[in-house]
Amino acid sequence: MTISALTDALSLSREAQNLLFREARTANTFSSEPVSDEQIRAIHELIKWAPTSMNTQPLRVVLLRSEDARQRLIPHLGEGNRPKTEGAPLIAILAADIEFHEHLPRTFPHYPGAKDGFADRDRRVHVARLNALLQVGYFILGVRAAGLAVGPMSGFDSAGVDREFFADGTRQSLVVANIGKPGENPWFERNPRLDYDDVVSTL
Repeated sequence: MTISALTDALSLSREAQNLLFREARTANTFSSEPVSDEQIRAIHELIKWAPTSMNTQPLRVVLLRSEDARQRLIPHLGEGNRPKTEGAPLIAILAADIEFHEHLPRTFPHYPGAKDGFADRDRRVHVARLNALLQVGYFILGVRAAGLAVGPMSGFDSAGVDREFFADGTRQSLVVANIGKPGENPWFERNPRLDYDDVVSTL
């Protein structure tokens, strides 16, 4: 089957497919154009419908807009990630809420005992991190859907970020994301992707 036929096999328009996947890239430089609260709210209103286990929704997003907050973060980043973060119009810390179970009476109301099933903290941490990472993927696609570029980074001292921003221990940082319109020479060379046969098997 040709690439064109595979593209047409999807319900999503080609333009939307390209916006979210084929033409989307991880940005390393950004323009000075600001990212508004309305844009981030629209992203949330879109991605909040994506699935998580037992509707746990543990992702928490901390937007760093002030220069003070940015400077608190920068020392915890890998040196290669600092310049791109200093130049981004908006930085988001994407974290897992370890106390997500407190919301289950509202988000999973048909099962009254759902919250009690997460009394063990180790279990909560596992579930929170797994499902929040799912939501990180949704968040990246949501940013792209808003016509913005995102530069997600895992190259940072997560323990240091947690001490700086989540000292009460209720959240754990997963990804730092730079968000904005692409700047000059924003893309690195595109790396190869695995083929279908490398990824999919049938039993």
